[in-house]
Amino acid sequence: MPVKRLLTEFGMGSSLRREDYTEAAIRACKDALWHNSINLAELFGQDKANMIITVEVGVAKPDKVDITKVAAVFPYGQVTVTPTMGGLNAPRPDGPPTVMANVAISVALNVEAQS
Repeated sequence: MPVKRLLTEFGMGSSLRREDYTEAAIRACKDALWHNSINLAELFGQDKANMIITVEVGVAKPDKVDITKVAAVFPYGQVTVTPTMGGLNAPRPDGPPTVMANVAISVALNVEAQS
C-alpha cells in the first residue's frame, strides 16, 4: 500500500532563559498536538502504532536538539525527528537569548487510494 500524508500540524515553543533547544522543540510539539484530537489511524481501521510521524524542528542551533527526547513526546507511531535551521534566538540584555522553535508535524499511513 502507498504511504499517504494525511495530516500536518504546526507549533511554536520557547526556552525563555536557559537556551534549551530541546525543551523549546518539545514545547513546540506539545503546542501542535494539544490543540487537537484526531483519531486518524482509527478512521482507516489501523492501529496507532502504524502512524508514520515526521517532525521537522526549526531552531537556530539544530545540533543542540536531542531528537530522542523530542520523539518521546509522541505516545505511539513511528517517529522521525529532523532538526533544521530556523526558529529564532531573541537577544536579551540580561542573559542568554530566548530560544524559539517551530515544528511541522506530518502524519502518514499506508493506505490504498480510493477510486
